[in-house]
Amino acid sequence: MHKLSPRGIYTSGRGSSAVGLTAYVTKDPETGETVLESGALVLSDKGVCCIDEFDKMSDNARSMLHEVMEQQTVSIAKAGIIASLNARTSVLACANPTESRYNPRLSVIDNIHLAPTLLSRFDLIYLILDKADEQTDRRLAKHIVSLHFENPNLEELEVLDLQTLVSYISYARKYIQPQLSDEAAEELTRGYVEMRKRGNSPGSRKKVITATARQIESLIRLSEALARMRFSEVVEVRDVVEAFRLLEVAMQQSATDHATGTIDMDLIMTGISASERQRRENLVAATRNLIAEKMQLGGPSMRMIELLEELRKQSSMEIHMHELRGALGTLMTEGAVVIHGDNVRRV
Repeated sequence: MHKLSPRGIYTSGRGSSAVGLTAYVTKDPETGETVLESGALVLSDKGVCCIDEFDKMSDNARSMLHEVMEQQTVSIAKAGIIASLNARTSVLACANPTESRYNPRLSVIDNIHLAPTLLSRFDLIYLILDKADEQTDRRLAKHIVSLHFENPNLEELEVLDLQTLVSYISYARKYIQPQLSDEAAEELTRGYVEMRKRGNSPGSRKKVITATARQIESLIRLSEALARMRFSEVVEVRDVVEAFRLLEVAMQQSATDHATGTIDMDLIMTGISASERQRRENLVAATRNLIAEKMQLGGPSMRMIELLEELRKQSSMEIHMHELRGALGTLMTEGAVVIHGDNVRRV
């Protein structure tokens, strides 16, 4: 991808520092003056910055991406130099799950250990999972084997060479600036409202967020890119429809709550689904009622394991000790209980 882009920069998460991504101040060896050197994100302005091993990047370096992905600029205030540099770049990043295996029961946030504030800034999030499938495995094996020897029986397909494709992309980016047509704008509005409606299922008390304002911006960018691919000056309805399809496929993979089977953008925005948040609130309420029933104000303390056993008797859902500790922590901040080690006392 970085070879295709007119201004493509490749960097690895392990070998990237915060200043290496944005900009750093150095002294000119000849004049001795303080000068500003551009980093990878500034150098790839109006291009693509490809970041490999995104999960292994330091928190300090990762925090620099917040401004770039939201404002498209890099602000610098170092050694008397105060500047704002353009970083109008697309970020293409890939990350491995922790423990090298994706856990489908956990959210994308928990699997990759990325901050929700950063992950929610990406337009499309796709999961590439290795599932056993004979047809796919055969195609993959054939492709890898064909890289190591020339098969005379293989059909020659007409493909664009790299230089032509780079020129095509450069021309499209420089000269084609598509505008939204009235029909496309109407379709965008209608589609976004439909996506929001899915979270308000009839008869359900909890409201699930299925799309946010960031999704509209993502859809506009995708629609314009699809029109630009055709060298079209106008974004048509078919571009918007395809943009919605791309977004929905990505969301079905990365933002599906496995407990309910519905799309929940809270998973990407906060790392916790609406159903999980509701479950935690129910556990706090059940713990509060149990403490009020079993314990007296300022009376003797009770062990956590005893509370857990009592909760399991009363509740149909499975409760773990770490969940009980979280509920007791909430009650402690409310001033309802005091915790000493494994003992809980009502105050």
